[in-house]
Amino acid sequence: MSWYSTRAAAGRLDVPSRRPVRTATALIAVSAALGLTFVGTDAVARPDSGARPVVTRAGLDPALVAGRGADVPFVEQEAENASTNGTVIGPDRTAYTLASEASGRSAVKLKPGQHVEFTLPRGANALTVRYSIPDSARGGGIVAPLDVSVNGARRTSMTLTSQYSWLYNQYPFSNDPQADLIHPDWWITECQCVPNATTPAPAVDKPFRPSHFYDEQRMKLGRTYHAGDTVRLSVPTRSPAAWTVIDLLDSELVAPPHVVSGAANVLAFGADPSGHRDSAGALDKAIAFAQRKHLKVYVPPGTYQVNRHIVVDDVTIVGAGSWYTVFKGREVALSTPAPDGSVHTGVGFYGKDAANGGSSDVHLSGFAVEGDVRERIDTDQVNAVGGALDDSTVSGLYLHHTKVGLWFDGPMRGLRVTDNVIVDQIADGLNFHTGVTDSTVSNNFVRNTGDDALALWSEKTGNARNVLAHNTVQTPVLANGIAVYGGTDNTVTGNLIADPIREGSAIQVGSRFGAEPFAGHLTISDNTTVRAGTFELNWRIGLGAIWFYALEKDIEADIQVTGDHFLDNTYNAIMLVSDFPVKDKYEIKNVHFKDIRVDGTGTSVVSARSAGSASFENVDARNVGAVGINNCGSFNFPSTGSEFTVQDLGGNDGGGTSGPWLAPWELPNTITCDDRPPVVTPPAPGTW
Repeated sequence: MSWYSTRAAAGRLDVPSRRPVRTATALIAVSAALGLTFVGTDAVARPDSGARPVVTRAGLDPALVAGRGADVPFVEQEAENASTNGTVIGPDRTAYTLASEASGRSAVKLKPGQHVEFTLPRGANALTVRYSIPDSARGGGIVAPLDVSVNGARRTSMTLTSQYSWLYNQYPFSNDPQADLIHPDWWITECQCVPNATTPAPAVDKPFRPSHFYDEQRMKLGRTYHAGDTVRLSVPTRSPAAWTVIDLLDSELVAPPHVVSGAANVLAFGADPSGHRDSAGALDKAIAFAQRKHLKVYVPPGTYQVNRHIVVDDVTIVGAGSWYTVFKGREVALSTPAPDGSVHTGVGFYGKDAANGGSSDVHLSGFAVEGDVRERIDTDQVNAVGGALDDSTVSGLYLHHTKVGLWFDGPMRGLRVTDNVIVDQIADGLNFHTGVTDSTVSNNFVRNTGDDALALWSEKTGNARNVLAHNTVQTPVLANGIAVYGGTDNTVTGNLIADPIREGSAIQVGSRFGAEPFAGHLTISDNTTVRAGTFELNWRIGLGAIWFYALEKDIEADIQVTGDHFLDNTYNAIMLVSDFPVKDKYEIKNVHFKDIRVDGTGTSVVSARSAGSASFENVDARNVGAVGINNCGSFNFPSTGSEFTVQDLGGNDGGGTSGPWLAPWELPNTITCDDRPPVVTPPAPGTW
């Protein structure tokens, strides 16, 4: 979705930003000024140790997140836990740094000639490497090799690229590191001013606000290796990349290709599995034949060139598996803009527009979509899957380098999105936009999105009765892990959300972006967040791991937050806020927290910066860095107490150095406002 919104009359920016920091000394100084204490300088290189492999989930001991997030076929190993003669960078939670965008906020930086070595924890025949290499001097990226050897013998090479990473500047961002401000008439944090309305005009460092540093690449090993075998990633001594950062390795035992007999095989209609010829027309013919004969469409192993949308309706398309069947295409400029505003097209599977009746009974499974999107143009429909799909399923796909993995414009109903991997998107991972109802998003893995990873956006028409369940979200570069903008009777449950980088957090409940009001119930249950709550540069405060934001309307549905775990919170675990220009107009109420665990906060458990109320029952907290409830209300500071009321329903235990997190003296609405409390780094989360 379009993340940026502005209110010029108020001179305020809804999305802040920050200049890059180029040295460790400057980074520490800036972080100290902002109250950040999570910055780490480069560590001494770890010697080769032959230690047992360390398996993590979202950079955590898997025992801490058991039963939460997606059940995935691969095993995650962080590079900072592996053997290396490179340099460990991080931990760091400051935006615009390589370490802050890494999973777990640390990674390994290699110079040419250096390596990092992983020991396989179980059998594998395929690898995924998450990495970063420098941009070219003028933008557009470079390519560089990475050698892969197993057990010191078999060696092959990956060709890494930075062509799909490294964005700069203000929304909607630029590929040019030397570009001037895209919007000099917007207020920016760097000068606390509107540049073109300021005399003398401020100088802005270039590159301005670099971000989206990482990409990932998959490789089949050609045979199965076993637990205890070693995988070494080495940067050749003559690499054109001055450095290569390795964030993590995912290893996987991929099953043999899936075969569907008695189907309309696309090869029979002229599709080219070598990728040399465009196969879009052949796919259209196979789909038409399958519709007439009531057959499935089968796409055997191969790479198929597709440079436009494949329109799907009443059809099942099955690939041999996402490691074998790949649809890959170029982004193609249109001679004239399309009616929807698109100026490009590209590879993607689209239902018909809802205005034209939409599509139904569409089933997509077992293939990869490799796009070619390198810039963000919000009017472009260059998503991997889109349109309107009623009573349909999308399962087992690998979606890479498109604008949004899955963007659905309703009204539509009855869609199930399951078991997909959605990575390295320029914008969202998935967005249910406008009147999507009775649909489910479950067991998906989403990493490195350029905006909200999973979003329910009730613009113009409300979404209703949707479920986001047991998904894993890691490192959304911008905005939130999961965002719910309006709607009725929606559920967010059992998800694992880690490491939001800037201008958002793990979970947001927001009245914004023209969303219809919240109504009925909103259930947020049994989710785990870790290292969440970014520094909001415009407001110059820290956000909560979960934050409620009343910008355009009251938030007053029955909201139940139950059984959630908020771990290693950079600032607050919970925030409820109205923007200052509307603080006396909108409020947040009827929010109920029950059976919550908070393990570590840089500041408070609850930060209330709005009128309204919330209840708390069996909320246990430990390692709390500041006063348990930072209650500012609407900042009018009346003698009767804060405009925000806290109801203690019992069983609220624990706290930190300042005492119990919910103490009697704080109830029901004591003003405890500290606008920018100092940050205390909590210890790493552990078993409860």
